[in-house]
Amino acid sequence: MDATEFRRRGKEMVDLIADYLENIEQRPVYPDVEPGYLRSLIPEEAPEEPDTYEDVVKDIERVIMPGAASPACTELETVMMDWLGKMLKLPEDFIAGTHGQGGGVIQGTASEATLVALLAARSRAVRMILASDPQRPETDITSKLVAYSSDQAHCSVERAGMIAGVRMKKIPTEQSDKYAVQGETLRRMIQEDKAAGLIPFYFCATLGTTPSCAFDHITELGPIYSFNFNPHKWLLVNFDCSTMWVRKRSDLIGAFKMDPLYLKHDHQESGLVTDYRHWQIPLGRRFRSLKMWFVFRMYGLKGLQDYIRKHVELAKEFESLVRADQRFEISADVVLGLVCFRLKRINNGRKIHLVPCQLSGQFVLRFAICARTTESRHVREAWRLITQLAK
Repeated sequence: MDATEFRRRGKEMVDLIADYLENIEQRPVYPDVEPGYLRSLIPEEAPEEPDTYEDVVKDIERVIMPGAASPACTELETVMMDWLGKMLKLPEDFIAGTHGQGGGVIQGTASEATLVALLAARSRAVRMILASDPQRPETDITSKLVAYSSDQAHCSVERAGMIAGVRMKKIPTEQSDKYAVQGETLRRMIQEDKAAGLIPFYFCATLGTTPSCAFDHITELGPIYSFNFNPHKWLLVNFDCSTMWVRKRSDLIGAFKMDPLYLKHDHQESGLVTDYRHWQIPLGRRFRSLKMWFVFRMYGLKGLQDYIRKHVELAKEFESLVRADQRFEISADVVLGLVCFRLKRINNGRKIHLVPCQLSGQFVLRFAICARTTESRHVREAWRLITQLAK
């Protein structure tokens, strides 16, 4: 969609909204659909090829409006999380389907998702210990809980530990291991902490660290109970949209469920309704899945794959420019769309924005390719500005 079509479609959307508001009194206050209505109206998987804009807009009335008083928001989210989970080829345990024990939820940010996972893990650990030792004080258990993350993990992981009131230990990584957590290092720290009387209960692995896009050795680190990433960063969905999947939804519900009378509804015990308020920190929710539905249909699976692959190619192009100049050095393996290199005074010109980090005690700049309109000419112009500032 170019700028001309965007203007035209934007005006059409304003008309659609205005027509809806103008005729809202003719619409039912309560939904006239049964729980589970939406799944049968749309495919089980995202389309391979893009749909037309006209078809997507028509489906708003056909699919969304009958359940606009609430079920559409919930049910579309469940289906979109299944779509995306299948696109990522997640294990079947993480797909809700119609009878699964797991499933996905859209959080506001990865910070929220990390905190939710940590709180659920803490609650689960306490319940399991109390089941075998009912007389043990809960405060004694929580005071001994210990969680782990990589020393390369995002600061939001450490912050989650602060909010949850549990100690968080960082697993050291080495440049020789490409800044990835090794299974043996984690096991050794767990054994030492158990010997010291602590209770290990949670590890947050990272697939694509912020400093260098390092991937922890996930196959060495044990079973995976939840997974989170941000479509609002590299999947053409605007902020906020952070997707989270769990293997067992009961682990989240057991930690967060509250049912005061004013939040009860007719179908909550039917088993047909997902109450996402039990999957998150806030009770209120936004209709975040609608924008995912638009993007997945307007691009199709192949369009999204092409978009990401193009950025990976552009990152490799930038890497070749850096390596061709002796004044610069690549500081970490180039993974996906991130190039880490060394130089000073880059941001002073205010024409290009690079975010710094530290790797092995060295100050490093990150060149991240993740914008929808980035082309080769932008990469080369950025490099021209960088080399100009290096003189």
